[in-house]
Amino acid sequence: MAERFEARNILITGAASGIGLAVARLLAAEGAGRLILVDRDAAALGALDLGVETQRVLGDVADERMWDDVDLSGLDHAVVNAGIAGAGPIATLDFAEWRRILSVNLDGAFLTLRAAMRAMAGRGGSIVLTASAAGIKAEPGVAAYGCSKAALIHLAKVAAKEGAGDGIRVNAIAPAGVETPVWDAVPMFAERVAQIGRDAAFAELAAMATPLGRYAKAEEIAEQIAFLLSDQSALITGTTLLADGGYTL
Repeated sequence: MAERFEARNILITGAASGIGLAVARLLAAEGAGRLILVDRDAAALGALDLGVETQRVLGDVADERMWDDVDLSGLDHAVVNAGIAGAGPIATLDFAEWRRILSVNLDGAFLTLRAAMRAMAGRGGSIVLTASAAGIKAEPGVAAYGCSKAALIHLAKVAAKEGAGDGIRVNAIAPAGVETPVWDAVPMFAERVAQIGRDAAFAELAAMATPLGRYAKAEEIAEQIAFLLSDQSALITGTTLLADGGYTL
């Protein structure tokens, strides 16, 4: 039985940790022919050994010039995943912090998406954008992050309409809490980790925030992304898969 991604060429941004790394591992195990892995963590990116042909791209997804040098020939799938977190109330949020978050999460996603759609033009493919439940449900203190993710959800819809004629499917996934290193940038979480430990801090947050009482593992989100990328979802485009444990209810 052929693997779902046998001989496929796949781009993944933010590939050296968290959801991106989990996706890379899963797609490699499912027969990927070539993985194009983008991250700005040189050490983590260099340490990846996934057992398939790998093109490593060290750089910032929000750097337009970087994309001019990335070889996306024969691209079949793309996971637009690179992102950063941050928090702060609107009234006291520095504009520089707003721009820092929007630059990576939205500008970087746009540049990645544009490069992928150009590479897939005339031949088809599928793309998944990693959004967030924070782009659907408003919470205090996450204006920059939440707005960047809300924009990704709409960007996926526009891209789905524009790409349909070329056979390009574009969807988004919107997790709520996922146990990934992105949480380390949240001061409140870092404080609780110092007090009670990482596992306990995640459990505490999940108990407060989700009816199902737990956060997702990166590997669970990777499985959902793989479904949206795969031929199993051949008629699904322009949608957002909400994987939030009931957080937005």
